Amino acid sequence: MLKFAYEDSCTGAWKYKGRVFIKKIPEQTEIAWVDTAEEMNRHPDAAAFFNLSDEPHYPDDYTGIVHQPVFINAVITPLSEMPGIPNLVRINAWPGFLARPVIEIAAGETIKEKAAEVLEFLAWGYQFVADVPGMISVRVIAMIINEAYFALGGEISTKSEIDIAMKLGTNYPFGPFEWGEKTGLANILGLLKKLSASDQRYLIAPALEEEMKLKA
Repeated sequence: MLKFAYEDSCTGAWKYKGRVFIKKIPEQTEIAWVDTAEEMNRHPDAAAFFNLSDEPHYPDDYTGIVHQPVFINAVITPLSEMPGIPNLVRINAWPGFLARPVIEIAAGETIKEKAAEVLEFLAWGYQFVADVPGMISVRVIAMIINEAYFALGGEISTKSEIDIAMKLGTNYPFGPFEWGEKTGLANILGLLKKLSASDQRYLIAPALEEEMKLKA
């Protein structure tokens, strides 16, 4: 049995359920939906647990789950900052990324094998990546979006023109501003803040910060 958690609200429930059903689920899979991460502890028979809510920051809720992998949508926060629960598995479930043929996973050595078994049962393509903020693809895209906002702030071109140029020049499916809207600028800004704290290459473009202030 596989068990999934979603936030305890109508909007949140459908939002996170929808993320699960982006991927195909084998017919023989039994899914139990629970209201909170804490409630997962009441289902010791589950083979694995998934919480795809945005950046869950409550690892203490999983202390009752000892042996099964717990997949959490923690793109920004690395496992090294969530000590004491070795069976946590980071999964990149930000909008647009779960639909990709291969999803990014970060896990400790003690739970890697079980995590792989679950994903292979589900027939989800996956790639283990380093346990760093942003993993790989989101980190790259965040930098592209940030550079686009530097160009916008410098009045080099318009959003539309930059998006078109990027798609034509790189064959990317989206331009940087389209990607920002799809992924969520709040997500991108949160990641850039995390990365820029230790790496000057990720200093946030003033135009991006200004746009987020206007949206607040």
